[in-house]
Amino acid sequence: MATEARQSAGLDTVRQIWRRRRWVGIVTFGVIVAAAAGLAISLPDLYRATASVIVEHQQVAESFVRSSVTGEVETRLQTISQEVLSRGRLAALIERFDLYHELRRRAPVEAAVEAMRKDIRVDIKGVDSPNGRSATVAFVLSYRGRDPQLVAAVVNTLASFYVAENTRLRGAQAAGTVELLRGQLADAKARVDGQERRVREFRTRWVGELPQQLAVNMATLERLHAQLQLAGANQLRALDRRAVIEKQLADLDHETPTGSADTNAARLTKMKQELAEMRRRYTDRYPDVARLRAEITGLERDLGAAEPPAATAAATPAPPAADPAVRRLRAALKAADAEVEGLKAEETQVRSAIQAYQRRVESAPQREQELQELTRDYDTMKDLYGSLLKRYEDAQLAETMEQRQGREQFRILDAALPPKEPAAPNRPRLLLVGLVAATGLAGAAMMLREKLDTSFHTVDDLRALTTAPVLVSIPLIVTGGDRWQRTRRLGFGFAATVAALFMTFEALRYAARGNEWLVGLLVRGS
Repeated sequence: MATEARQSAGLDTVRQIWRRRRWVGIVTFGVIVAAAAGLAISLPDLYRATASVIVEHQQVAESFVRSSVTGEVETRLQTISQEVLSRGRLAALIERFDLYHELRRRAPVEAAVEAMRKDIRVDIKGVDSPNGRSATVAFVLSYRGRDPQLVAAVVNTLASFYVAENTRLRGAQAAGTVELLRGQLADAKARVDGQERRVREFRTRWVGELPQQLAVNMATLERLHAQLQLAGANQLRALDRRAVIEKQLADLDHETPTGSADTNAARLTKMKQELAEMRRRYTDRYPDVARLRAEITGLERDLGAAEPPAATAAATPAPPAADPAVRRLRAALKAADAEVEGLKAEETQVRSAIQAYQRRVESAPQREQELQELTRDYDTMKDLYGSLLKRYEDAQLAETMEQRQGREQFRILDAALPPKEPAAPNRPRLLLVGLVAATGLAGAAMMLREKLDTSFHTVDDLRALTTAPVLVSIPLIVTGGDRWQRTRRLGFGFAATVAALFMTFEALRYAARGNEWLVGLLVRGS
């Protein structure tokens, strides 16, 4: 019972407030509804046209032709958007289609460019890839404006900008990659040529001492040692043969009584020369040295005993002519001497060659280390050049693919068509929002007016304020003049309300007529 009593009291209070403040609520409700109606009637229609652009990925497998264009589609799409939505591009587009005519009359072109950026929308369509990331497969371009034909033309132009800019961007990146690799390849080739020239000069300078020639030098050294041994053996044989010839000549000289002292003296001088030569190569215990020394001693003894007095020598007649056998032996001795001299010269030459090849063999490790350092640098540069050459050829092939068909190109899938229905404003929704707002504001205005009123309306209000007993309640006495004044006041209030409604309606109609900014604000707010 207590709950029902409280509900009844609350309803009575609401009815009393409505009876006292109904005109405040009606006026507030009417003004808000008039404003909403003016907006809904006068706001211009905005149309939105859309175009779908598909991202076609490469048609050739990555394993056959590796693309030189790096970066994700999303990143490149953002880059292209910045280029397409730049001030220069949009200003040219505004001039081309004569967009935002009224805004350009009131504000600079930057304001029109900013308004166009807000009217353009790019929605990316993607699918989930196996690696967990979203892969872009298409995007939708849209633009809104007051002319259906114009917005469709603007969207198609923007879509063509995206396609052309993507082609230009990929081509420029591929060409830039080729140009960069071309410069690096030329630099690497110059360094490879320089390193190759240094290796060639090193091989030319130290020919014969290179490590790969060590086996040849060792074989040559062994051959020279064998040749030296052979020359020594031949020289010994020649000396033996010469000694035999000399012995034969000595025997013939002993048998010939007419042998002259001059011939023996010459022979002694020559034998001393041979002894000195043999001592330089052999010791005194060598048989030939000992034999030759004994012959020289015997010949000196013979010459000392057979020395004639001066007068006898003067009276001695001239020696007879040499025997043919002696001449033959002397010729053979001369030939033996020539052979010995030739063998000595050959031995000297072979020893010199052995020393030269010995130096080559000894310097081979040092040359090998130096050559390894040069070769290591050369191999490194050669590998780098080969790697750059392969990458350069791949980049050229990728550039050719980009020029012919594109590895990842944009294609307009659905061109924009002139829209048949406006995209904004939503007039029924605007009216509904206006009715709801008018109802709420009207109730709030009545409650606020009731709170600001400090007069007593009922006996209960007075009793609630004071503890003094209320003895009597006198009702309001309404006279004819009061009724006339009340009627006149109601007439004036009604006229003022109608005027306020009309003025609000017309003011909002004037403010909303052609106001695209207000439409956009209402669309973003909704």
